[in-house]
Amino acid sequence: SCDATQLCNCSSMDLDFIPSGLTGKITVLNLSHNKIKHIQSRDLQRTVNLRVLLLQSNEISSIDEDSFLNLGKLELLDLSNNSLAHLSPAWFEQLSSLQHLHLQGNSYRDLGESSPFSSLRNLSSLHLGNLWFSTIRQRNFEGIELLDKLWIDGGNLSQYELGSLKSIQKINHMILTIGSIKVFSAIVKDLLHSVTWLEVRKIELSASAEMQLLAVMSSSSTQKISFKQALLTDATVPEMVSILEDMPKLVEVELIDCRLLGTGQWKTEIQANQSQTLRVLTIEKLSIEKFYLFTDLKSVEGLLSPLTKVTVENTKVFLVPCSLSRHLRSLEYLDLSANLLGDWNLKHSACRGGWPSLQTLNLSQNSLSDLKMTGRSLSHLRNLTLLDISQNNFGDIPDVCEWPKNLKYLNLSGTQIPKVTTCVPAMLEVLDVSANKLEEFGLQLPFLKELYLTKNQLKTLPGAAPIPNLVAMSIRRNKLSSFSREEFESFKKMELLDAGDNNFICSCEFLSFIHHQARVAQVLVGWPDQYVCDSPLAVRGAPVGGVHLSLMECHRSLLVSLICLLVFLVILVLVAVGYKYHAVWYLRMTWAWLQAKRKPKRAPPTGICYDAFVSYSENDSEWVENIMVRELEQACPPFRLCLHKRDFVPGKWIVDNIIDSIEKSHKTLFVLSEHFVQSEWCKYELDFSHFRLFDENNDAVILVLLEPIQSKAIPKRFCKLRKIMNTKTYLEWPLEEEQQEKFWFNLKVALKS
Repeated sequence: SCDATQLCNCSSMDLDFIPSGLTGKITVLNLSHNKIKHIQSRDLQRTVNLRVLLLQSNEISSIDEDSFLNLGKLELLDLSNNSLAHLSPAWFEQLSSLQHLHLQGNSYRDLGESSPFSSLRNLSSLHLGNLWFSTIRQRNFEGIELLDKLWIDGGNLSQYELGSLKSIQKINHMILTIGSIKVFSAIVKDLLHSVTWLEVRKIELSASAEMQLLAVMSSSSTQKISFKQALLTDATVPEMVSILEDMPKLVEVELIDCRLLGTGQWKTEIQANQSQTLRVLTIEKLSIEKFYLFTDLKSVEGLLSPLTKVTVENTKVFLVPCSLSRHLRSLEYLDLSANLLGDWNLKHSACRGGWPSLQTLNLSQNSLSDLKMTGRSLSHLRNLTLLDISQNNFGDIPDVCEWPKNLKYLNLSGTQIPKVTTCVPAMLEVLDVSANKLEEFGLQLPFLKELYLTKNQLKTLPGAAPIPNLVAMSIRRNKLSSFSREEFESFKKMELLDAGDNNFICSCEFLSFIHHQARVAQVLVGWPDQYVCDSPLAVRGAPVGGVHLSLMECHRSLLVSLICLLVFLVILVLVAVGYKYHAVWYLRMTWAWLQAKRKPKRAPPTGICYDAFVSYSENDSEWVENIMVRELEQACPPFRLCLHKRDFVPGKWIVDNIIDSIEKSHKTLFVLSEHFVQSEWCKYELDFSHFRLFDENNDAVILVLLEPIQSKAIPKRFCKLRKIMNTKTYLEWPLEEEQQEKFWFNLKVALKS
C-alpha cells in the first residue's frame, strides 16, 4: 500500500489492528475508516520518520501511553471520530514536532484535570469537542501560546471555568460551535485580545435578555466575526448591531446560512454609531421566512454608509431601496448574486446618487431580462469598472446600449444571447460571453486584452483586426476543426490560447504549426476528449509543446513509398539469390515431391504396365529410340518400355505423366550423358525415382552411362545423381562392338531382376 514517496494508504481495508512490519521509511500512514479498537506500544515503535498519521473514523477506545513515544517527527495526528473516553497527556509528551491535532468526534466529556497539550510547543491547529463534551477547566490549555486555528465543537458545553483559554496569547481563527450564551460570554471574556477571526456556529440569539451577557464583546479586539447557522430575531438584532458597532477593531462581519425570525420591525431603535473600522459585510443564504413583509431598512441606513464591500448572496433580495443605495457612499464592491432583482427594481436600486463609489458590481443569477435597460440603469456609475451580469436571461441583444463610461470588464456568460452587437461597449479590456449561442464574433474592440468564448457554436477563430491587443483567449468547447498559421499569427500579442474540447481535424500542417507556436510563444492548447483526428495526439489541457508528431501521421505517402521500394528491393534480391543458387529448382522439386508423396508407394502388380521407364535427354534420342528400344523390344521375350514421346498421355501435366509412368514401371532406366545433366525434366525423373528407391528400399533404378561424365560437370543441384552413382553399380555403353553384346546381356538381366 506504499508508493515511492513512502505514503502508505491502508484506508478502508476493514483492519481491526495496526499492521505489523511498519518501517522507519514511512512518512505518511493512512489508517482511516477501519475498525481499529486499540493502539499498542509496539504498533508504531519503528516508524521514527512518520510525519502524518491518520487514524480518524475507527473504533479506537484505548491507546497505550507510550504508543507515540518514537514519533518525534510527527506533524499531523488525526484521531477524530473514534471512541476515546478520555485524553492522556502521556500520548503527546514526545510529539515535539506536532503542528496539527484533530480530536473531535470522540466520547470524552472533558480534557482532564490538567492540560493534555502542554508539551506541544509547535502546535498550530487544534480541533476538539463532541456531542458529550461538557466541561473546560482552567488548566486544560496550559502550554499553548499561539494557534493558527482553534476549533471547539461545544454544542453541549455547559461548564467553562474562567481563565481556561486565557493562556493562549494569539489565535488567528477560532471556530466555536456553542449552544449556551452564558458559556459563550465567558469564553469571549477570556479571548478579548487574542482572537483575530471569531467564527460562531449554531448559536441562538433569540431573547433580548440574553444579549446582556454578550455586552463583553464590545471590548473585543477581534477583526472579523462570522455567524454560521445562527438564529436572530427582531428583538436581538438591534442589540447585536450595537455590540458589533462598539467593537474597536472589527473590520468584517459575516452571516452565512443564518435565520432571521421577523420582518425588520426592531423592538428597539438601532443606534447609528457608525463604526470607525467596519468595512466589509457578507450575508449568504440568510433565511427570512416572511421576506416579502420585510421593511425598507431605513433604521440601518446610517450604519451602512462606511462599508466598502457588501455581499448579499442567495437571500431573495428583490429590491435595494434608493435611500439605502444613496447612503452607501463608500461602497466599492457590491455582490447581489443569486437573488430576485428584476429590470425595474434594478433601476430603482441603482438610482441617481446611489452607489457613487462603486467599482465592482455582481448581479449574476438574478431575474434581469432587458440588457438595454440594465445598461441604462447603471450608466451613471462613473467609477464602475467591473460588471458581472452573467446567468440572467437576456435573450435578444440590441444594437445600441448605454454603459458606465469607465467599464473595463463585462461578464455576459450564460445569458442566452444569440449574437454580439455594438451594444457591447468598445472600451472593454475583458469580455466574457461564454455559454451562449454565438456562431461568430466580429466586434470592433480595440482595447480588449482577454476574450472568453467557451461553450459556443464558433467554427473559426475571431478575426484579429478588430481586436489587435488581444493577449489571451479561451475558445474551449466550440466547433473548431482547425485554424491556419495566418489566422493565428494575425494576433500579434497573443500569449495564451485555450482551444480545448473542440473537434480538431489534426492535419499534419496544423499540428506542426501548433507545435511550433507552443515552443516559441508558450501557447496552451487543450485537446478534446472526443475529436476528429487522424492520429491519437490528444493531450487534454496540456501545452502543445508536449505533443510530439508521428512520422506515420505527417509523412504517410513518403513512408508508403519507402516501404514499397524496400519490398521491391527485397524481392529483387531474393530473385537474384534464387537464380544464383537454383532456388526455382528446389521449389519445383519440393512441389513434385509433395505430389509424389500423395500417391501410393507402389502400384499393385495389376497396375504395372511397363518393364522400364526410360529417362533420357532429347539429344540422346537417336541412340535410345533407334538402338536401345529396338534391341530390347525385339528381344525374346520382348521388354515393354515407356518412352515420353510415345507413351505420355496427351494434355496431362508433364509432372503427373512422369510420376504415373515411374509408378507403372517395374524399373526406371536412366540414360546418362552430358546432355542428361543439363535437362530439367531428367532431373525431375531422377528425383522421383530416387524417392521411390528410398521409400521402398528396392533396386528400381538402372543407370546406363552413355558417355563418360566428369564429376565436375555434374551440377550441384544433381546431388541425388552423385549419390546414386556413388552407391549403385551402373552400366557403361562400350564403343567396341565386341563388348556391346555383353552390355545388352547385362542390361536385360537387370531389367528382369
